[in-house]
Amino acid sequence: LSIAHNGNLTNAREIKTELEAEGVVFRATSDSEVILRLIQKNLDLGLRGAIKATMEKIEGAYSVVGMTRNKFFAFRDFNGIRPLVLGAIDEKTYVVASESVALDAVGAQYVRDILPGEIIYTNENEPGKLNSYMVNEERGKQRICSFEYIYFARPDSTLENINVYEIREKSGEKIWEQAPVEADIVIGVPAAIGFSKASGIPFRPVLIKNRYIGRSFIVPTQEMRERVVNLKLNPIISEIKGKRVVIIDDSIVRGTTSKRLVKILKEAGVKEIHFRSVSPPIIAPCYLGIDTPSKDDLISANMSTEELRDYLGVDSLEFLSTENLKV
Repeated sequence: LSIAHNGNLTNAREIKTELEAEGVVFRATSDSEVILRLIQKNLDLGLRGAIKATMEKIEGAYSVVGMTRNKFFAFRDFNGIRPLVLGAIDEKTYVVASESVALDAVGAQYVRDILPGEIIYTNENEPGKLNSYMVNEERGKQRICSFEYIYFARPDSTLENINVYEIREKSGEKIWEQAPVEADIVIGVPAAIGFSKASGIPFRPVLIKNRYIGRSFIVPTQEMRERVVNLKLNPIISEIKGKRVVIIDDSIVRGTTSKRLVKILKEAGVKEIHFRSVSPPIIAPCYLGIDTPSKDDLISANMSTEELRDYLGVDSLEFLSTENLKV
């Protein structure tokens, strides 16, 4: 029995303690092993029954795919917090992944999203047939994490039948409607395209990103994060010197990248800087599968918008409202 798990269990420690008291031996520290051992413990109920018993025991976010020697299965938590999509290469070969672009990479066709609270599985006696079972029809609700659309998913992915790029462009339009400003150019993440279309301010890709540098907010120390940002971005000075610039970013987490970006632009001779985040302020860590920092390190948890504007050194700062994010 083998599984792969995207998400995070919030009651893994308690379950592990219970299982160890029953004599179950754990080989590692991951909460994924808690899922594995629960399925293993309940296999006398059959594979589907074992998964159902496991889902009714665990709490948190989980999208899981797994295999036995002759069966394939996948299941998703009752709120559908983390994404999970089903694809098919032919009538007998199924593929499950977190994003639809992974299906494209292996030549599979997108079939549909796995539903919240759903188990899909094959049976060795019926090759090519995929079975579906809803653990609890009333509990299954679509509550996918908004940060998948804001930041984590690739822009060419489709999640819950919604194209990620379209959502990001729409968020740029919304932040313009919410906080318009006079400027000469717009720069930043894909949402900047939407901001440009809505405002008429031209978008310019003037920040050259080093594609070999990873996400700075998950780097462990402040000094290392600042080094990463220094290597991550470089401006085309002739395009921005003396200009009023709007920066569109997907979020502000620790503020390291944002502050350094403002410094880079000021050193390049930018006249005014207006910062727009297409995520509401992040004021608490996530316990459901995103590696966000503790509350002490989340800059919006410790500063008001006005204080953060002064800290970043920008002429204006606005966050997309929760209401506009929902729309």
